[in-house]
Amino acid sequence: MKVVFIGDIVGNVGRNAVKRLLPWIKDKYNPHIVIANGENSAGGRGINAQITRELFEWGVHGITMGNHTWDNRDIFEFIDDEPRLIRPSNLPPGTPGNGSMIVKVGGKELGVVNLIGRTFLPPSDCPFRKADEEIEELRRRTKCILVDFHAEATSEKIAMGWYLDGRASLVVGTHTHVQTNDARILPEGTAYLTDAGMTGPRDGVLGMEKETVLSRFITGMPGRFTVAESKWTLNGVFVDIDDATGKATKVQLISLDEDTWIAV
Repeated sequence: MKVVFIGDIVGNVGRNAVKRLLPWIKDKYNPHIVIANGENSAGGRGINAQITRELFEWGVHGITMGNHTWDNRDIFEFIDDEPRLIRPSNLPPGTPGNGSMIVKVGGKELGVVNLIGRTFLPPSDCPFRKADEEIEELRRRTKCILVDFHAEATSEKIAMGWYLDGRASLVVGTHTHVQTNDARILPEGTAYLTDAGMTGPRDGVLGMEKETVLSRFITGMPGRFTVAESKWTLNGVFVDIDDATGKATKVQLISLDEDTWIAV
């Protein structure tokens, strides 16, 4: 099974990049399934029903979220009715939505788990114990499992990669919006990447207008962050998975930039 994961989609620039580039990505990598993190897709904070529909129409098969899941309150109106959109699984019991899903496309089945870290982020249940529960349940149906670990600390992400080695096909970090260069296959067959990076405005600060961010750092005064209007970047990862074992056989970074990307 071939899978493409697209890093955090930020605002209109990120959405337009997905719309424009996804046909090319599908031609190049021939993925069976495409998963994207959409927690910043609506103006940099959260997601709404229209954007969710658009991402599916453009060819995304499943959407994961993160700490901005609830920033756009529209999500409460549809998250319980949309099985292809998941939020972090280790949020408290009774939280709307689901934390895992099975994505089925053309006879291929991929289990997807969304988790959130506890270091430098709001309190949540233990992501490691929750990963045990979710993966045990998903493996009853498929050995091919992708874990989106939305976390701040690289140490926490790396620890999760080792913890799930041999049980997940891909453990990919999101949240920091900066793609890391450590894609590898761990000894027991799990593909790992500390952070997939961001799909959105290239010339801001993590997708936000740099002037406001700079002012906040320099003066300490609050300011409203807005999504930058600039050229795009699209970051993600491609993984090839052995269907029979669930082990990764190939992992490759995807890093596209408006100035250097050439459609061929």
